Amino acid sequence: MATAIPSIACLGVIGRNNNPLHISIFPSYDPSTNSFVPVRTSLQFSLLLSSTLDVFELRARNNAASGVGLSGDFGLLHAVDERLACYGYETNTGTKFVVIVDMRGRRINTSGLGGNVGGDGSAAAPGGRDVRSRVGAAAAVGLREGEMKPVFKAMQTAYVKLLQNPFYDPDEHAPPTGRGGRRISSRRFAEDMRRIGESWTPGVTNL
Repeated sequence: MATAIPSIACLGVIGRNNNPLHISIFPSYDPSTNSFVPVRTSLQFSLLLSSTLDVFELRARNNAASGVGLSGDFGLLHAVDERLACYGYETNTGTKFVVIVDMRGRRINTSGLGGNVGGDGSAAAPGGRDVRSRVGAAAAVGLREGEMKPVFKAMQTAYVKLLQNPFYDPDEHAPPTGRGGRRISSRRFAEDMRRIGESWTPGVTNL
């Protein structure tokens, strides 16, 4: 028996001046063709990432007014439709991480031991009974609070590694004007984002 579960459709990194730094797009399961294809184009995902900036600003104002702080896990930013939802995290330097989740992006075979939970829908996971209960709950009620924390932690770790590269100049990628900045071209960073997006499934605690 196959069940649709959430998967990551897009990972985005936005600079402190609201300039795009990186975007990774991941395929989702399409039952009509029984294949994996992106649910939006690159341009559409870029627009979705831009649409989160107003939410970040509003949350930051509310947090500042309540004394919570300006950075951290903002949780669900907004639901795009019945399938896509945007989650966000802002570092203390103003860099923003955005995860766009497809609530039906992956197919798992719950009749087998653990089922198919890989990015291509075919990689088996250990702990069959635990995996079945975990993804079954995700399919029934969506994502629980805190499901994105491992993703944001892994994204921040990858970004910190990038900042430690002496050849990477943050100001070159996030100019004070917010215009004309370069995007992140590091192959290692792109590979880290790809690994994070393909490895995450509901219930994963470490990436």
